[in-house]
Amino acid sequence: MNGLRAFWRSSIGKKQVMAVTGLVLAAWVALHMVGNLQVFQGPEAINHYAALLQGLKGPLWGMRLVLLACVALHVVAATQLTLRNRAARPEDYAVRIPQVSTLAARSLRVGGVLLLVYIIVHLMTFTVGNLHPDFIREDVYHNLVVVFRSPFKTAFYLLAMAALGLHLYHGLWSGVRSVGASRPSPEPRRRRLALVVALAVALGFAAVPLAVYLGFVQ
Repeated sequence: MNGLRAFWRSSIGKKQVMAVTGLVLAAWVALHMVGNLQVFQGPEAINHYAALLQGLKGPLWGMRLVLLACVALHVVAATQLTLRNRAARPEDYAVRIPQVSTLAARSLRVGGVLLLVYIIVHLMTFTVGNLHPDFIREDVYHNLVVVFRSPFKTAFYLLAMAALGLHLYHGLWSGVRSVGASRPSPEPRRRRLALVVALAVALGFAAVPLAVYLGFVQ
């Protein structure tokens, strides 16, 4: 127990916790995206898919608890690392020498906050139904179409998917590196596999609201 506590208190430990939880969440997000694309096969396909998931009951709740724990650990570790870094350097440098960086790295914290807000709104809209104007629990297709007829809600969803893509791009390569599966890259702009996965997931998710809003899915 003392070793686990010491591991969590260390910066390296927090980074590894962020890496492992981030990779678990990335895998789930990719699978969820594939499931969502069944909306293009019509209401029966995606409603049947949702019914199969709901029928799992115990395993489904087990998966939800694991994902909730991963989100909590990821957010807490990220927040504590940010506060620790600020405490170590309370005043910014008078002159900062620019380093090679990516938009994904620079937007990581803001994007993370946006994604956290999105997760809460998404669950309350499509899982609980509190924020849905006409929620029907057994009709996922109907719930998607109703929500994404709204330009505001569609725009918010697309903004969140852009943040997701950036977050995945940075998180995939840095997470793999943090757990020791790859060495630091001398060319941080050339992480092609992470880029391909991030684009595929973000565009896959974005295709659904765009198709509904533009009238291709009705």
